[in-house]
Amino acid sequence: MSRIGNKPITIPAGVEVTLDGNVITVKGPKGTLTKELHKNMEVSVNGTEITVKRPDDEAFNRSLHGLTRTLINNMIEGVEKQFSRTLEVNGVGYRAQLKGKKLVMNLGYSHPVEMDAPEGITFEVPNPNTIIIKGVDKEVVGQTAAVVRTKRPPEVYRGKGIKYAEEHIRRKEGKAGKK
Repeated sequence: MSRIGNKPITIPAGVEVTLDGNVITVKGPKGTLTKELHKNMEVSVNGTEITVKRPDDEAFNRSLHGLTRTLINNMIEGVEKQFSRTLEVNGVGYRAQLKGKKLVMNLGYSHPVEMDAPEGITFEVPNPNTIIIKGVDKEVVGQTAAVVRTKRPPEVYRGKGIKYAEEHIRRKEGKAGKK
């Protein structure tokens, strides 16, 4: 039995939800999101609450139940507050800066690494060693952060590279000479 899927979602003030068949549109102060939901899930909007129901207790429908509720909740949370992900750039000479909407990073390569912000995403660089990625769609924010991190993943011997702010890098000891 899905405990998450059975919880109703409350719609906060300033957020507008419209349901057209199995397509849900959420409008809020930070933006608009649209998502096509699976045809098996029954979503209903009653005043300031959204409920998600499943047709039966098949394993597939049980797994979709909680997922559908969480996706809708993330849409509402995103258009109301925005999601953000913070990355840290560690290493001598490693830094990030903004040029217009482009993120330009010096990561120890022979050339600077440039990245354009995907639609709906904004980059912020409060200092040369911190990158903040913001947007209304949680999935796109997370994917963009992962792509930025792949430009120079953290290295376990010296700790150089791009890592998530909350990530802890397990450091390895270098080669120890025989004694």
